[in-house]
Amino acid sequence: MLLWKVIKVALRSIMANKMRSFLTMLGIIIGVGAVIAMISIGEGAKKQVTESIQRFGTNLLRVRPGAARIGHIRTGSVETLTIEDAEAIKKEIPHVMLVAPQVRNMAQVKYANKNATTSVTGTVPDFTEVNNFPVATGQFFNEKDIKLMRKIVALGTTVKQELFGEGVAIGNYIKIKGVNFLVIGVMETKGQTSWRDPDDQVFIPITTSQKRLFRQYYIDNIYVQVESTDYIKEVKESVNRLLMIKHRIPEGVEADFNIRDYSEFITALRETSQTFTILLGGIAAVSLLVGGIGVMNIMLVSVTERTREIGIRMAVGARRRDILRQFLIEALVITFIGGIIGILFGIFISHGVSYFANWNTIITPFSVLLAFLFSVLIGIVFGLYPARKASFMDPIDALRYE
Repeated sequence: MLLWKVIKVALRSIMANKMRSFLTMLGIIIGVGAVIAMISIGEGAKKQVTESIQRFGTNLLRVRPGAARIGHIRTGSVETLTIEDAEAIKKEIPHVMLVAPQVRNMAQVKYANKNATTSVTGTVPDFTEVNNFPVATGQFFNEKDIKLMRKIVALGTTVKQELFGEGVAIGNYIKIKGVNFLVIGVMETKGQTSWRDPDDQVFIPITTSQKRLFRQYYIDNIYVQVESTDYIKEVKESVNRLLMIKHRIPEGVEADFNIRDYSEFITALRETSQTFTILLGGIAAVSLLVGGIGVMNIMLVSVTERTREIGIRMAVGARRRDILRQFLIEALVITFIGGIIGILFGIFISHGVSYFANWNTIITPFSVLLAFLFSVLIGIVFGLYPARKASFMDPIDALRYE
């Protein structure tokens, strides 16, 4: 028989038992849809995590104080990083574009009868460029403000909203720890990440923070912007050598600082997200296997019901391979149609999750192709045994079957 005639016979057989065929397809539809939806959720989560990190820059190094320990127990951070360390990094190490030291403390900020507890970040003008955190309105402080230790502040959008709502913030005074600060700018919205809200902070000159507000003379972080990710490793090693010398730490002794590479952080998060995606896809694929078992079950029932038909076909000249092909193609047609409907169902579910749950979902051609090919493969694997059983029937016994 020609292939299209075999397909026509298969479609006729499927249409003869519409409800049973639909229920058989349902397992494939749900399986394919679940695979596409789960992979799209995983891919969306991976993209969201990557974008959250990339907003802070991928060519960054972050130098932090080391851990103070008693034996093997960490008791806190050591207080060894200074502004002089940051200046030395900027002056002495090649391929370093900008350096932004940072001092952070929690404090209460007030305006009129409104107040909020937020992070007060003392830093330098280069902070906005190093951290990709520009000013939306007004301005940031400059080097002259640093030298004069001026009491000026730029607000993150979360703090601005809590203190001023929709009103104008620039030109007004707020109190930080009871000290008046003039608002000179409002930062652009950075967007909340899964672990913190970067908009829930205010920025003041680092010298003002250290000498006039918190009396803190060490640095909490030093952000180092490298010319290119190609130089990350080289600069990281150079910073490590420089600080070991400046802090007079002998070789073989644990450093009193640590350096984090954001590109490594992104790679680790991507790998974690990829594992999460594979896990979701694997769980969804189980439903496809269950659907495949349903296909095998129905095909076995179909072979039993059509035993006399098989005997008649063999009696008029059908070969074993013709019977095998007929039932195998019938199983493939069921999984093919189920796969097509399942793709539409998966796309619908992905968009529904994105719309109602406000989650990022990304439907990739790879996930659609993978789910569809998997459904076809299931049709072959689970349809082969019933087809072989039909093709190996004895024609005489099949004709006598009641």
